[in-house]
Amino acid sequence: MTVSAGEIVYRLGKAPSSGLGLRWSDGELNDAMDGRISEVLFDDEGKANVEGILANLVETDFALEGLRRVLKDPEMIEDWRVGEALAETYLTEHRSCSFPWPDGRDVRKSGSSLPGADLVGFGVDEDGDCLAFGEVKTSSEQVYPPSAMYGRTGLKQQLEDLRDEEAVRDDLVRYLGFRAGSAPWRTRFERAAIRYLRNSSDIQLYGCLIRDVEANRDDLRARVGKLAVACPEKTRIEVLALYLPPECLDGIGEEMVSRRQEGGKQ
Repeated sequence: MTVSAGEIVYRLGKAPSSGLGLRWSDGELNDAMDGRISEVLFDDEGKANVEGILANLVETDFALEGLRRVLKDPEMIEDWRVGEALAETYLTEHRSCSFPWPDGRDVRKSGSSLPGADLVGFGVDEDGDCLAFGEVKTSSEQVYPPSAMYGRTGLKQQLEDLRDEEAVRDDLVRYLGFRAGSAPWRTRFERAAIRYLRNSSDIQLYGCLIRDVEANRDDLRARVGKLAVACPEKTRIEVLALYLPPECLDGIGEEMVSRRQEGGKQ
């Protein structure tokens, strides 16, 4: 099941920097939570790969129980992780992006987070595959824009760093390259990397703001305009605000865990 493209409530700017406000109904959010978002959030693909390796080693009931323990779903999910899974799913299905190595696979302790872009992978344009990086913020603040847009770790600064700092982008290219060796997406990485090595500004950038308040273009208006100033010729930036039903974000991680358990998925 694909996630809804949403109702467009406003448009801002034009290439190289554009913005889009989108709204989801209760039904659209529920369908997404029971479908693709759950698969991304709990990394079903990654777990299936691990199970495929370890299942051949299981010879006793004790080992089987150990396998189930290793692959069990987390008992707690932070609300912001649901926001990231939602953004990843939306960009994958409606912007032809692919983020083949979720950062959750690199977390060594449950509940921790990693530095670097939230989403690292590939996009597509008229010239084929390119590198795509995304940053995601989740906010219920009744102010426009919310504080998550500002500060050293705010969406504003993170997008500007990705746009302006070659060293930041280089780190992300290495991150993907270290994992591309025998991956099924290696060829796609190679095509995108060739473009990057020729021009390190030849990338797509996405900023995603996940909200559960009334839609307001002031969330993105100033940021879209300023990101266009001195933007490198080959860089394309899109900032998306997805407005969910009111007051649904508080506790959405707990709800995702509950839905997962009720569905009987492993």
